[in-house]
Amino acid sequence: MRYARNARIFRGQIDFAPIASVLFLLVIFLLLNSGLVFTPGVRIDLPAALPESLPGVAGPTVVVAVDRDGLCYFDHQIITTDALRNRLQAIHRERANLTMVLQADKAVSYEVIVRLSQMAREIGIREVLLGTRPPLLQGTVTNEP
Repeated sequence: MRYARNARIFRGQIDFAPIASVLFLLVIFLLLNSGLVFTPGVRIDLPAALPESLPGVAGPTVVVAVDRDGLCYFDHQIITTDALRNRLQAIHRERANLTMVLQADKAVSYEVIVRLSQMAREIGIREVLLGTRPPLLQGTVTNEP
């Protein structure tokens, strides 16, 4: 006895609607989850600047960060101004032509920036540069608080 074969190889066009809906849901899931990831560290909102208009760094650098409350961070740890002075002096003795990059939050007062720059110059660090971030949209630089 022979049975009728009803199974045939599909030779039509593939429907992309289910594939597109699954990809769309995947994109939405990834976008929503990326905002929920905890990033460790201290939030420092750097001012925006166009990178073409700023100088670069050629030699060895040290990075000092200052948050909106005026706390200084060096090597990912909170540090006092006196301890920072001692650490920078020790590093300056080891390395010549040292540049300090100061990553200060937008809300930090100008007095704190000047005080840290003056301290670096007293130690012997000749160049102090302010850290900035590139603008979110090319050509737009707004630093409104």
